[in-house]
Amino acid sequence: MSKKLLAKEMNKCIGCFTCMTVCAASNHHSHSLQKSAIRIMSSGGISSGKMIARVCLSCTDERSCAEACPTGALVKRPGGGVVLRGELCIGCGHCEQACIVSAITMDPEEKKPIVCRQCGLCARYCPHGCLKMEEIANAL
Repeated sequence: MSKKLLAKEMNKCIGCFTCMTVCAASNHHSHSLQKSAIRIMSSGGISSGKMIARVCLSCTDERSCAEACPTGALVKRPGGGVVLRGELCIGCGHCEQACIVSAITMDPEEKKPIVCRQCGLCARYCPHGCLKMEEIANAL
């Protein structure tokens, strides 16, 4: 079975950005929050105190990011979502524009998309249990 990341308990989030830091460090060898595949932000300005997570939904039917890729660099991941084949990526940014939840961002240095691998490190290191990995069926 595959797993997918869910932001189920964002009411507990204090905006510590541990999840973003772990993602950037583990997947892109950087401590820049811009290199994270997960985005934590305020939902109504700083005074609201409510945080939201912008994460890949692991689409199972139409994966608009993969469909928009002219080189086939984004491949369907079993169970949902996509895997980046970096050697095929030309850095056009069509996947970023096509993502229905704006979960893909372009790495300004590498000129490649930052795509969630559904590795679960962000959930594992979240000190408040805001993020969860949930098992899903391996449907393509």
